[in-house]
Amino acid sequence: MRIAGIAFIGAELALSATLAFAQTDQTFTGTVSDSMCGKKHMMQGESAAQCTRECVKSGSDYALVVGDKVYTLKGDKTDFDKFAGANVVVKGKPSANVITVESIKPAM
Repeated sequence: MRIAGIAFIGAELALSATLAFAQTDQTFTGTVSDSMCGKKHMMQGESAAQCTRECVKSGSDYALVVGDKVYTLKGDKTDFDKFAGANVVVKGKPSANVITVESIKPAM
């Protein structure tokens, strides 16, 4: 019984640490895209910015491509639209494949 209690407390502490880590702001540098296209845009003859905007108009979410990872961006879509196809620095709270954006600015 005592071992089960210790294991439960250990699991609870691990879960708390994971949740605390996920709730802290982190900084990501990548390219603003959309969740449907991700890293590779599918519209022939259109720029990355134009493709991103068209896909978002069709229901896709804005996304941030960081290397091979694609994060869905949650926040003010007007801000994301300004940076469609551009390299940016995003500060926000990650949770799985989603970043709740606190700020977005051009990458230097």
